[in-house]
Amino acid sequence: MVSISIVDVKPGVKLLSHVHSPLGGLLLQKGKVLLPRDLDILRAFMVQQVEVEDFAVPERRGAVEATESPKTAMAGAVVAESAKQEAISTLASLYREYDRMLHLTKSAFQSVLASELPIYELRHQLEALVRQLKHYHALTFIPRNMNEYDYLYHNAILTSLTSYLLAQWHGLPQKDWMQVAFAGLLHDIGNTKIDPAILYKPTQLSADEAEEMRMHTTYGYQQLRKTAAINEGVRLTALQHHEKMDGTGYPFHLTSDKIHIYAKIVSVADIFHAMTLNRRYRRAKSPYLVLEEIRSEAFGKLDPGVVQTFVDKVTQFFHGTRVRLNNGSEGEIVFSDRNHPTRPMVSVQGQIVNLVVERQLHIEEVLS
Repeated sequence: MVSISIVDVKPGVKLLSHVHSPLGGLLLQKGKVLLPRDLDILRAFMVQQVEVEDFAVPERRGAVEATESPKTAMAGAVVAESAKQEAISTLASLYREYDRMLHLTKSAFQSVLASELPIYELRHQLEALVRQLKHYHALTFIPRNMNEYDYLYHNAILTSLTSYLLAQWHGLPQKDWMQVAFAGLLHDIGNTKIDPAILYKPTQLSADEAEEMRMHTTYGYQQLRKTAAINEGVRLTALQHHEKMDGTGYPFHLTSDKIHIYAKIVSVADIFHAMTLNRRYRRAKSPYLVLEEIRSEAFGKLDPGVVQTFVDKVTQFFHGTRVRLNNGSEGEIVFSDRNHPTRPMVSVQGQIVNLVVERQLHIEEVLS
């Protein structure tokens, strides 16, 4: 092991210990082989020294590897292609179960006024979809062939998935996770009783129309009261998901301690997906900008603990995740400050862009 000055570090050496920023954030992990962009990161943070493998070891290893390079390259290509095919296959499974959930949800919502919700069928398919959650990320998943008239159903499913994860992350008991998923799936079921002319109106609602629209919370609770296999928290979420912590929400102007935890979780997930999905009257917004708006809403409107959990978890990308900025440039996330999780440092063509400082820039899209 050798501790050397950053000015002497060359690409290709392996770190033997973690490298941290002056404020304690993890910059580079132990065992990483340094690339040119990593050296840019170290210099940007004014790191003075790092612990690396003895220089003789990489040289000897390089001489051996040089004689095996064609075979090694071929093996590497096979592994890379195998990993790519596996990723495509697992993503296909997620989309397949999502599409099945969409078909079932659409059918259930459209028939609920004439018959009971097929709750057991919904649960069976929701469980199949939840088994694919390891391949789902709220910031990057985009439904295929999105029909804007199907917004209600897409929002229901995405809110369900994100609420399930948020219930886990926030420490709710496992027995609540599927019920929270149901709360997310059914939170807007009352919209099925709203006049479609109001529900899909592309312009601003009149006062009377807005009042009718707010009735969807009460309609939803009334519809779910007769539904078996869900608990009271699911029903209360339909009623309370537009309540605010400071009492300014509707329909009953409840304050923090009167709002069910399911409703607090679903409110955050619902707002996120409502703003990041295309609507007939509004284009989808950048998920990172939406996260910033949600964080500002945490002061008085949304549960700050739930918001903090959500933002912290969905912004935990591996360093090297490719993103597109709002000026069109593409780069890789190289460092995330836990105090500014929506504004990481991004390496763009060898230059470090600090989004905390460059406030006019933001992440428009996560690419990979």
